[in-house]
Amino acid sequence: MEYGIPVTLDLPFAETVDRVRAALAEQGFGVLTEIDVRATLRAKIGEEIEDYLILGACNPPLAHRALQADRRIGLLLPCNVVVRADGGRTVVEAMDPQLMVQVTGEPGLRAVADEAATRLRAALAALTA
Repeated sequence: MEYGIPVTLDLPFAETVDRVRAALAEQGFGVLTEIDVRATLRAKIGEEIEDYLILGACNPPLAHRALQADRRIGLLLPCNVVVRADGGRTVVEAMDPQLMVQVTGEPGLRAVADEAATRLRAALAALTA
């Protein structure tokens, strides 16, 4: 089962993170949370992995519509976007909002998920333009 929308860039990690933030903002998403997985694993368990960042992206009007359809949907929000180094390239993966519909079976979420997916795909497409 696919649950992400991926794109791979021939750009350094830090530059990609900046571009992802800008592309998300262009589509009405703000970054509510940021988890530096690499730093966390290093600090908590002494393990090393590649640069790996999880951005919790939120489009407030879409989040509001989703919450109106199902108050429990907050368990699946915000839309996570992962930026990770991969052998000299950088991979960006956005959670597919259609998962909200699949997991909940709530038909009222379909239109919200469709719009969120369109906006996230546009943001990712902008990274490769």
